[in-house]
Amino acid sequence: MAADVGGVSATANPIANSSGSVTNQAIQVLQGPYITNTYGGGIQCQGATMNLTPYVTGGMAFKRPFEQYYDDPVYDVHDANDDGQIDNPGNILYYMPTRTNQSDSYNLSVGVSATWSRPLDKKLQDQCKEAAQASINQMVQLTANKRLDFELARLKNCGELKKKGIMFHPKSPYFSVCADVVLIQPAGVVVPHMHNLKPNTPKEEVKVEVKANGNAEDLGTFSIGNSKD
Repeated sequence: MAADVGGVSATANPIANSSGSVTNQAIQVLQGPYITNTYGGGIQCQGATMNLTPYVTGGMAFKRPFEQYYDDPVYDVHDANDDGQIDNPGNILYYMPTRTNQSDSYNLSVGVSATWSRPLDKKLQDQCKEAAQASINQMVQLTANKRLDFELARLKNCGELKKKGIMFHPKSPYFSVCADVVLIQPAGVVVPHMHNLKPNTPKEEVKVEVKANGNAEDLGTFSIGNSKD
């Protein structure tokens, strides 16, 4: 009944429009190799590994030109004489602002992905750690041996030079190389030294008279030395 009201076609012509967009975003987690420690001698041990991957993703959708409102015309459909004909067909009375519902869209995603990986054979890991500790102990001992050889060589050379009276000047930057080397009296070697000598006690002469007995000793007196020697 409303198909030809007032000579204006009012045939129903429904139109349905639909639009949409789909954005697929994926986070890829790449597992790295196990953490490998090398201790020398071909010893390599792998430990547990944890990977943390933070990520930030975002998107934006918009249309141009951007219009929030549009003017929708309102027509004059007045029929004063009720003859079924619009008095002023096509006459626009005013424009009504109508929202377009147009808007921009934004999205933001923040997150962290994590993976934890560890070897399953714990026995092999323990053996590898024991071998690594043994290798470390060996390197420490070798270093100590090298240090001992160095100190003994320094002691020997500094001692021989000091016996010859050769040494660094006290103000020399290398004086400290032999500063802690002490030279003592070697076996079988007399170190130069001094003694305090007392003067000898003079001898006392004692005269003894001997009676003559007809021997050659009766020719007079003789002296007898009296000393500590």
